[in-house]
Amino acid sequence: MNDQQKKEQYPGVRDQEIRAVLDQHWAASDANDFETEHRIYHEDAVLEYPQSGERTRGRRNIQNQRASQPSKKRFAVRRIISGGDLWITEFILTYDGKPSYTVSIMEFRGDKVARETQYFADPFVAPASRAQWVERMDT
Repeated sequence: MNDQQKKEQYPGVRDQEIRAVLDQHWAASDANDFETEHRIYHEDAVLEYPQSGERTRGRRNIQNQRASQPSKKRFAVRRIISGGDLWITEFILTYDGKPSYTVSIMEFRGDKVARETQYFADPFVAPASRAQWVERMDT
């Protein structure tokens, strides 16, 4: 049985393979292992940061722009969800001790990422006006 037949007969196999690749990607990101971190991308992959209006084309350009970042970064994955070729990772990206709540949306073509969009949000103080209806997530 070839890989395509396995994927058709056992559709969860592909999800498990992609999940393993994603786990390796985020672990390499946290370790600043830029070579391993960027194996997940197609050579012609596109990365977009809508908040800064930047688009990076090509795996090497993505890797080089990230490697040139002078800040010390850490990655803490909160959860990963998927639907076919679309994978979403919620994580906390900490630059020089300052956390940013981040969402990565990856679109796979085969077993590699063709397009990724990342959104970043700074933490904020919860207003007291809604305290009676919510619970703190950090407790």
